[in-house]
Amino acid sequence: MSSVPLILDVDTGVDDMVALLFAAASPEVELIGASTVTGNAHVDRTTRNTLAVLELAGLDGVEVAKGAAQPLVQTWQPFPVVHGEEGLGGFTPEQPAAQPSSRDGATLIVEEARRRPGEILLVATGPLTNVALAAQREPRLPELLRGFVLMGGAYREGGNVTPRAEANVWMDPEAAAKVFEGWSGAAPAELPRCVGLEVTEQVVMTGKDVEAACAPAPDSPLARLIREGVAHYIDFYASTGKAGASMHDPLALVALLDASVCDWAATRVEVELEGRWTRGETVTDLFEIRRTPWSEWASEENAVVATSVDGSEVMRRIVERLASLVGARA
Repeated sequence: MSSVPLILDVDTGVDDMVALLFAAASPEVELIGASTVTGNAHVDRTTRNTLAVLELAGLDGVEVAKGAAQPLVQTWQPFPVVHGEEGLGGFTPEQPAAQPSSRDGATLIVEEARRRPGEILLVATGPLTNVALAAQREPRLPELLRGFVLMGGAYREGGNVTPRAEANVWMDPEAAAKVFEGWSGAAPAELPRCVGLEVTEQVVMTGKDVEAACAPAPDSPLARLIREGVAHYIDFYASTGKAGASMHDPLALVALLDASVCDWAATRVEVELEGRWTRGETVTDLFEIRRTPWSEWASEENAVVATSVDGSEVMRRIVERLASLVGARA
C-alpha cells in the first residue's frame, strides 16, 4: 500500500516532538513537509526543534518551512514552564545540519495543496496562524486537501490556560475563528476533525511508557530525546496533580490514521473573541441549537469534534511506533 503525503503544522514542544516521531514511524504516511509556528516556543526555536527532531528520526530531508512569528492580532505570551526554555523539555538540541526552507509555512501548505489536489493530509498541532493565512490565500483549501485534523479547543469542558480556553486556540483565537469560518459549509468529508482537551487529556504517557518506547536502544540519541523531553513534561503535569503527561498532539496523528479510536460529532464551532473571561473559548453547538427557529447561529457545520477516545489503546499505539523507530535508528 502506498503512503499518503502529510504536512504537519507544528509549534514543536514535547508532544509535537512525539507526534513528529509517530509520523516518522508510520508507513501509512509520507511526511513531505512541516510548517512551524510560534506557540509552545517562539518560531525560531520551534523551527530549530523541528529540524533537530526530524534529523534524529532519520528524516532530515523533509522540508521545514518557518511560519508565523506572532498571532494575527494579539501578542504572543510564552509559557516555558510547560515545555522548557528550549521547547523540548529537558533536552537541548544541537544545531541541526539542515536549514529551513525558502518558503514560509503558509506558502508550503498552499503550494503543495495546489500541486497535489485531493492528496495532501494536513495535521495542525499548534496555534492555527499558518492555516488561517493559508486559507486566506487559497479559499479552496478545504476542497484541495484530502483531510485536515487539528489539535485544539475544548468542546465539552473547560480549558487549560484559562477556565474556558485551550492553549492553541487561546494563543491565536482570531486565526482559529478564521479557520472554522473558512471550513463552514464544506462537504462532510472536508470538515476538519478536531481533537480537544476532553479527549487528548485521556491519552496519558507515564514514565513506564517512556521506558518501553526507549527499550530497543535505551542509550541511543533518539531515546535520549524522548526520555529527556517527556520527563520534563511529566514533571510539569505532576506539579498540577496528574500522574503522567497528556499526549495532546500525537492523538491527532493516531486519529488521522484510524478515526475509530474516537467517537465523533459533526457540529458548528464558534470562537469567542470578545469575552473578558472567555476569549479563546470554542463554543460548540453539540445540542443543535442552530437548528431551532430562535437561534442566531449559522446553520452550516464547520467541524467534526471528537467526543470520546480509547486513551489506553492510543497510548499503546504511540509507544509501539516510537519503540519501532528507536530500534530502527539504533
